Amino acid sequence: MKNKILIIVLVLFVNQFVFAKIEKDSISRFTFQKMQVLEDFEDDCDACGCSASGGSMGFSSMLNNNFVGLRYFNQSYTSRDGIFANSPWIDENFNTVQIWTKIPITEKIQISALVPYHFHNRERSTGTENIQGLGDISVMAMYSVYQTHKDSTIFTHKLQLGGGVKIPTGKFDEANNTGNVNQSFQVGTGSWDYLLVSEYVIKKKNLGLSTMLNYTFKTENQKQYQFGNQFNYGSTLFYLFDLPAVKLVPQLGLAGEVYETNKQYGEKLPDTSGDILFSKFGIEAGKGDFSIGVNAMLPINQHLSNSKIEANYRWSVNLNYTL
Repeated sequence: MKNKILIIVLVLFVNQFVFAKIEKDSISRFTFQKMQVLEDFEDDCDACGCSASGGSMGFSSMLNNNFVGLRYFNQSYTSRDGIFANSPWIDENFNTVQIWTKIPITEKIQISALVPYHFHNRERSTGTENIQGLGDISVMAMYSVYQTHKDSTIFTHKLQLGGGVKIPTGKFDEANNTGNVNQSFQVGTGSWDYLLVSEYVIKKKNLGLSTMLNYTFKTENQKQYQFGNQFNYGSTLFYLFDLPAVKLVPQLGLAGEVYETNKQYGEKLPDTSGDILFSKFGIEAGKGDFSIGVNAMLPINQHLSNSKIEANYRWSVNLNYTL
């Protein structure tokens, strides 16, 4: 927890330090005219609270401001197959294919949508267990609260605030939770969940830094099960190489997640809260109307479900088409 707080403080300090050094100047048209980093949603089926959106991996393209695309991402966990201290460890793989899009409604308002399809598996002592199906569809709106003119300062700034809803289109199977530590082996939460999101981006020429904070309110589903609310934070440093044949955008950052305790019939469930801090790195390449991106995340520090769940890694690949 101390590491998580320290990272947040450092991120905010860097942003304020750079902001304080703004100077008035006349510059040419900003080279990041299409770039927009947006890391709004939490990850698909996190270890302590399954959801059906797309998140710390990054929600939006670096090179496509308005797009429709296809993304695959994988999450690997190891967890106790049972509620006892000597229960065996098993491998779990969460896989998602996702249609995602981002469309501007006005100059300051953008609508985003995610339609996921999950196919998960885990190796239990009784054999391999598989589940698959449509996940929970998410829709979100973002409003640009503040944005500097591109030719008015050495640094440009953009602050966005927004909110959204996750619709329970994915199936929640109560039997998947029986006798297991990882309650998130589901394709949906079965609940209507609500998101508050924020993003701040600062850029100087080809260099940029994006910082995001968001919070998800999770409600009780029809089976009287309620996943704990979730807080996400992160910061990503990125740089544009505008080459004659292709645009390349490498990126490096940190991302953290904090999960509150799950509940059933209004009672708190033990070993269902936690927090984790990831390192994050990736690259996106664009040519014409198409772009392809690859991202990976590795845990730095974690404490999930009283150390009965361990995240191993996450990675994703996406292909987008500019609208």
